[in-house]
Amino acid sequence: MTGNFEIAVFQGDGIGPEIMAPTVEILRRLADANPRYGLTFTDAPAGAAHYAKTGESFPDQSMKVARRADAILLSAMGLPDVRYADGTEISPQIDLRKRLGLFAGVRPVTVKAGQETPLAMPEGKEIDFVLIRESTEGLFFTQGSGEVTKDEARETLLITRDVSEKLFRFAFQLAKGRKDAGRGPGRVTCVDKANVFRAFAFFRSMFDAEAAQHPGLSADHAYVDATALWMVQKPWEFDVLVTENMFGDILSDLGAGLMGGLGLAPSADIGLEHAVFQPCHGSAPDIAGQGLANPFAMILSAAMMLEWLGLTHENEDIAADGARLREAVEGVVASRNCLTRDLGGTAGTDAAASAVMEALTA
Repeated sequence: MTGNFEIAVFQGDGIGPEIMAPTVEILRRLADANPRYGLTFTDAPAGAAHYAKTGESFPDQSMKVARRADAILLSAMGLPDVRYADGTEISPQIDLRKRLGLFAGVRPVTVKAGQETPLAMPEGKEIDFVLIRESTEGLFFTQGSGEVTKDEARETLLITRDVSEKLFRFAFQLAKGRKDAGRGPGRVTCVDKANVFRAFAFFRSMFDAEAAQHPGLSADHAYVDATALWMVQKPWEFDVLVTENMFGDILSDLGAGLMGGLGLAPSADIGLEHAVFQPCHGSAPDIAGQGLANPFAMILSAAMMLEWLGLTHENEDIAADGARLREAVEGVVASRNCLTRDLGGTAGTDAAASAVMEALTA
């Protein structure tokens, strides 16, 4: 199926625009070379820098662009010295998750042969799993509105059937897709703390009900503390992990550590109708404007976007370009010839992005 896809582009703060520019250029070149799809990019102003200039962090028009777009590409957001009057951070990405119902936070963890990692990897082992974090409720439900008194503080953990059933359905569909593509055995692990919290026993019961609908896949459970241990001891054994919001927030950073840092950590927040793709790292204002920022996580997020568009719209060409782009970044990182400072190299933003483009055309 052919088609033209509109991409809402949130340029971000700090290094955000610097890593977005080469990413969009790579996407333009891919689309220009493939007659089976087209990409149109529409800027959507938002964020801390926009708030500092205008007093508005997320204009209504930008939300309209996001709702209309086929996908949303969002760069690093937020600045430590620009906050709302109550002291909280400006986070349009969280607004998007809640207002667009983006319940599935997808965090791939990939370490290929030759890639540096803090782990002592056994010979021949590679890491390739996906952590799915519920992104709209859990222990983040009362974000910014918890109860605090002189003597105690309370937050609310919310697990709903509606969101959990959609989350688990998504997880098993992803595991099937990975199995069909030869990237995993087709196993989904529910990460919880059901031995202590009734809410997680409820969470697990809905996981088991969904698992029963997929006899061609396998399913198991793991407590979150044990999962953190196994992510260090044997992460190559995982396929798809699905968990609550706070647990996923913590484990996804651990996953980024396995890859060598947040500079290699892409992400997606996906709902039934919309999806946002963004790097996991922050806006790094201390190096903004110096040409030093690592663009790999931003480019990998764009690759995820292409693969998602291809799957959603049954367009094999755009999905294939997404896979090619992902593999190009993985190849550059594994070769260790053009790494940025955060990864132990000396390459700047433009050189790193150019290396990816060269790998695509080699």
